[in-house]
Amino acid sequence: MNNNISPPSIFVIFLRLGCTSFGGPIAHLGYLRHEFVEHRKWLDDEAYADLVALCQFTPGPASSKVGIALGALQGGVAGGIAAWLGFTLPSALIMLAFGYGLQLAHGATEAGWLHGLKIAAVAVVTQAVWSMGRQLCPDRTRASLAIAAALLVLMWPSALAQIGAIALGAIAGWRLLPGAATPSSGHLHFQVSRRIGWIAWILFFGLLTLLPLLARTTGQHAVQLFDSFYRAGSLVFGGGHVVLPMLRAEVVPPGWVGDGEFLAGYGVAQAVPGPLFTFAAYLGTVAKGDPSGWIGGLLALAAIFLPAFLLTFGVLPFWNVLRVKPSIRSMMNGINAMVVGILLAALYDPIFTSAVRTPADFALAICAFGLLAFWKLPPLWIVAFAALGGAGLSSFL
Repeated sequence: MNNNISPPSIFVIFLRLGCTSFGGPIAHLGYLRHEFVEHRKWLDDEAYADLVALCQFTPGPASSKVGIALGALQGGVAGGIAAWLGFTLPSALIMLAFGYGLQLAHGATEAGWLHGLKIAAVAVVTQAVWSMGRQLCPDRTRASLAIAAALLVLMWPSALAQIGAIALGAIAGWRLLPGAATPSSGHLHFQVSRRIGWIAWILFFGLLTLLPLLARTTGQHAVQLFDSFYRAGSLVFGGGHVVLPMLRAEVVPPGWVGDGEFLAGYGVAQAVPGPLFTFAAYLGTVAKGDPSGWIGGLLALAAIFLPAFLLTFGVLPFWNVLRVKPSIRSMMNGINAMVVGILLAALYDPIFTSAVRTPADFALAICAFGLLAFWKLPPLWIVAFAALGGAGLSSFL
C-alpha cells in the first residue's frame, strides 16, 4: 500500500471520478470500490466495507465521507480535503452555473444519454453488490442478514430503515457471530492524529449548538444561510435524496427560494456526476438575500459538507483500535452483511426501477455489466458506452 501520494495527485484521481461518477450515492460507492479496492489496491474489501458501514452509520453524505477517508488514508487531512475537492468540484461548478441560467437546462433530464448514465449505474452497483456479497456474506448467517436488510429497506424505504438495519446488524453480529477473529488485513493508517479527532468532535457539536443562536441574535443572512445548510448536513442520515425534504423546509418557507426554482435545481442535480449534496451550491446561488450568487453558493456548499469532514476526521483516529476488538469485530461483521443487503435493495429501488424501463434497457445494462465484470473495462468506458447506448436507443425508439 502506497502512503506517499501527494494531495495534488489525490485531487487529480478524485477529479476524474467526480467527472464520471453518475448514478447517485450508492453508485458512487461502487465507483470508489472499483477504483481503490480493485484497481489501485489502497485497501481490501474488508476494510472498504468497514469504512462504508462506518460512514453510513453517521449523518451526512456517505459516499463523500468514504472519499474523504480514502484521501486521508494517503495524505492525512490535506489528502482528505483534496479528495473532496476533486470529487465535488465538477458537479458544484455545474450547479453554480445553472443557478445563473435555469433556461439552459430545459428538458435535459429527459435526454437519452442521461438515461444511459442511469443504466451505467445499474452495472456498477450490480458488480459491487456481487463482489462484496461474496466477500462479506460467506456463510448462511451473514447471507440471511443481508437478505433481511434488503427486505426491511424495501418494505420501509427510508433513511430510518437503513439506520435500523445497521443497528440490528450490530446486535445480530454481537449475538450470532461471537468470538470474531481479529482481521488479518485491513489495518489502515489514516495519518490523522487523535488530537485532530478531538478537535473535530468539539467543532462539530459546538457549531451545531452555537450557529442557531447566532442566526437568531444577529439576523445576518449569511449566518442564517450557513446555519440552515450546516444543520442539514449534520442531522440527515442516508445523504443523497434524503436531504432534499429538509433543504426544502429550510429555503422555501422563508422565501429564499421558490418551489419552481427548487424543483428545477433538483432535476438538474440528478443529471450531474458527483455528490447530490452539491444541490446546496445551486440553492445558495439563487437564494434571495445577501450574499447570493456564487458567494452564497460557495457558502452553502461549505456549510453542508463541513459536518462530513468533522465527523470523518473525528472517527478515523480511533478506528483501528476499535475494529480489532472481538466484540466490535463481531458487530462489524453483522453490520457489513447488512450493508450488502442495503446495497442490494438500492440496486432495485431506485437504481434499477428508474433506469430499466424496457427490454432494450435491460439488454444495455447486461452488456455494461459484462464489460465491467468480465472484460474488466474501467468504469469511465462503461459510462461512455452506456451514454452512447442510451442516446442510440432514444433515437431508435
